[in-house]
Amino acid sequence: MPLDDREQKILEEIERNLYAEDPKLAQTVAKTDLSIRIKRRQRLAAVGFFVGLAIMLGTFTRFSYLAGLGFILMVASAATIVIAVRASRVDQAASFSVAGWMDDVRERWRRER
Repeated sequence: MPLDDREQKILEEIERNLYAEDPKLAQTVAKTDLSIRIKRRQRLAAVGFFVGLAIMLGTFTRFSYLAGLGFILMVASAATIVIAVRASRVDQAASFSVAGWMDDVRERWRRER
């Protein structure tokens, strides 16, 4: 749903206030690289998957509840990997920075007007 003129002015005023009140934060947000976070999340989820696999295989004959926890860790890690891979595919076509994303949103809004 596109923003109307009043909402667009409010958004631009909030942006100006953010840059005026805390320029360091505004620059940090503008330089944020989402691909680094996605890759880190993928690596962490892969490690979690293999830890869950090791727990499950190492304990399924003696401690079934611990093997169950290992399985749950594997499923959660696999879901995280899938979500991160999908996010990285979407972000490859777009800009990785928050500022680039905001520019894309503004451009889309202007085209729809």
